[in-house]
Amino acid sequence: MKKVQHLIIIALLLTAYCGHLAAQHTRQEFDVDLWPNGLPNSNGVDHLPYDEKTYNYKPSLKIFLPSEELATGRAVIACPGGAYHGLAYGHEGYDWAPFFNKLGIAYAVLKYRMPRGNREVPFSDAEEALRVVKENAAEWHINPDDVGIMGSSAGGHLAATIATRSKPELRPAFQILFYPVITMDKTFTHMGSRNNLLGTEVSPELEVLYSNEKQVTKDTPRALILFADDDDGVPPINGVYYYLALKEHAIPASIHIYPSGGHGWGSLTSFKYHKELLQNIEAWVTSF
Repeated sequence: MKKVQHLIIIALLLTAYCGHLAAQHTRQEFDVDLWPNGLPNSNGVDHLPYDEKTYNYKPSLKIFLPSEELATGRAVIACPGGAYHGLAYGHEGYDWAPFFNKLGIAYAVLKYRMPRGNREVPFSDAEEALRVVKENAAEWHINPDDVGIMGSSAGGHLAATIATRSKPELRPAFQILFYPVITMDKTFTHMGSRNNLLGTEVSPELEVLYSNEKQVTKDTPRALILFADDDDGVPPINGVYYYLALKEHAIPASIHIYPSGGHGWGSLTSFKYHKELLQNIEAWVTSF
């Protein structure tokens, strides 16, 4: 009888322990409507039913929170790329969540609206994403002063624009840029992104305003810049000029240009340097 009782007690303790371990590693995932009280501007199609097949996205955030036990208070908002025409929100968005959550970093993916002739639309969505995360920081166990922005390709241009031009209270704490479109200079920009954002007739003043290597100030946040040397879509010189501009203002920055891989690899394990990529990001994001 005593032996049975001992076995029951051991079983109960094991159950409780396993339950405790499960609780430690519980992640939260949920969606947040970015503009529940109405949009501040329009791209001409957002009055229609939202339809992702036509790239008419509802501006929103998908939040991925790490377990409370792992949470560091740091957060990253990701802006997927897609040439300001669509969003690659899988491998440049959602698929990064487990990586950041394991580091104790809260992670959010922004579905932003396409410009469609109104260049301010995606930037208003990105600024609102920062405001929403900062406003909910206490509830989500986030430090409002440690919210960074991440972007890929055209999403990298969006992220870098927010990093260089946003209001001080919404300025991100850091930026992680995957093969970002930095400039609007026709000699080394991505013309599809340029045309979709600014149109085909662009004044010199507008070109400079949206060329982020020319908008860096002493207040621009630290940056990690990632490229492949053989990227024919967005030439790595975009990242090099941005890095040099950051260093001219004494802003901490790191740049990695991998030998090959082309454009658009994001979190894909088929990227030859995926392992090194993960190591580089982790080393950088945990270094400050």
